[in-house]
Amino acid sequence: MKIHLSSVFVDDQDKALRFYTDVLGFVKKTEVPLGADRWLTVVSPEAPDGTELLLEPDGHPAVKPYKAALVKDGIPAASFAVDDVPAEFSRLRGLGVRFTQEPLAMGPVTTAVLDDTCGNLIQIVHSE
Repeated sequence: MKIHLSSVFVDDQDKALRFYTDVLGFVKKTEVPLGADRWLTVVSPEAPDGTELLLEPDGHPAVKPYKAALVKDGIPAASFAVDDVPAEFSRLRGLGVRFTQEPLAMGPVTTAVLDDTCGNLIQIVHSE
């Protein structure tokens, strides 16, 4: 068994697609119209047939309070692996990305947490 799809709830799919592709560097994999929304996924350019991230609309009544509680408590909605957290932090900060946690080394793991502009905190991580 392997993970095929994961999702992050977003407040605006167009804004999310721009952020996740233009800023984070993912590529669009699937876009299927579903009424006012879309089945919209992105993947890593390094693994185009790998795990897809669904940019899922946050219209369900339970989602906005859930997202707000996670952000309030500083809990990331997702975690993405990078080769070098400080370098990615510098690159993203240079693009105007807001971080809620600067790079932090915890033994063999280094993390940083960013705001995805769509109502979520996202962790970037590297482990040795």
